[in-house]
Amino acid sequence: MIEASGLSKRYGPKTAVSDVSFTVHPGKVTGFLGPNGAGKSTTMRMIVGLDNPTSGRVLVNGRPYAQHRAPLREVGALLDAKAVHTKRSAYNHLRAMAATHGIPTKRVNDVIELTGLAPVAKKRVGGFSLGMGQRLGIAVALLGDPHTVILDEPVNGLDPEGVLWVRHLARGLASEGRTVFLSSHLMSEMAQTADHLIVIGRGRIIADAPITEVIAGQDKVRTLVRTDSPRELLQALAGPQVSGIEKEAGLLEITGAEPRVIAEAALERRILVYELTPQQVSLEDAYMELTRDDVEYRSQDLPQEPVAAGSASGEGK
Repeated sequence: MIEASGLSKRYGPKTAVSDVSFTVHPGKVTGFLGPNGAGKSTTMRMIVGLDNPTSGRVLVNGRPYAQHRAPLREVGALLDAKAVHTKRSAYNHLRAMAATHGIPTKRVNDVIELTGLAPVAKKRVGGFSLGMGQRLGIAVALLGDPHTVILDEPVNGLDPEGVLWVRHLARGLASEGRTVFLSSHLMSEMAQTADHLIVIGRGRIIADAPITEVIAGQDKVRTLVRTDSPRELLQALAGPQVSGIEKEAGLLEITGAEPRVIAEAALERRILVYELTPQQVSLEDAYMELTRDDVEYRSQDLPQEPVAAGSASGEGK
């Protein structure tokens, strides 16, 4: 179990993490999400004692990380897969790590097989691909057979087979009653892996709930509509809660109006509608809605033509 209470971290005038409290429970996969600069990495580093909090505290399996006599046996962490002596082989790196905790060679061989490193185990780490480096980092995290596993972007650089393997690994560890805490920028993968989500933005927790509740909490009715008269249809739906984007010629994405209401408005105005498809909110949709005001580094969207309900001109954003 991981328990953070009033956790804060400041670097001079900059506050990276501000009064964060949460609990990561065993027996489930807890996802940790947030925009770049939100405080994810800083929080994870404080959990394993790499950064000292300015205030507050965090306990892992009931005590601060630094107080565990054999931390590899308590907590396995992948935070930086590149933190390896590049001239060592994967096997020798794992042997060296195991020696610090009295972990037998058999366990080294076990994690090499588990992570798919056997074909490259005797090769120098400096020649590893990004994906193989990630596998080695996961092998180190699992070396002590820990009860708590923390993985920061574990699928980074992995091929589809590797991504699937990490998903099964995380869920398998949780099914054994272990605490699994992981971050990822792949929303589709997080949606299939995590049971619970903690979302951080600008150093503060903005969501802490089962993944189904996070998605349901951002549920806004959205419908794809194909029509030859998009602007006329949106005029018929005019209202403060209704908006639409013309995704392509004749294809609207309407938010804030039920499909039946759209159909009735089209019928009343004798507007031909030849597709009416309700859209299910995805984790990515929910995440973007939650964090839209907490993005520190914002990219420019590709141009789309927004159409405001009740506006014949369809003024762009």
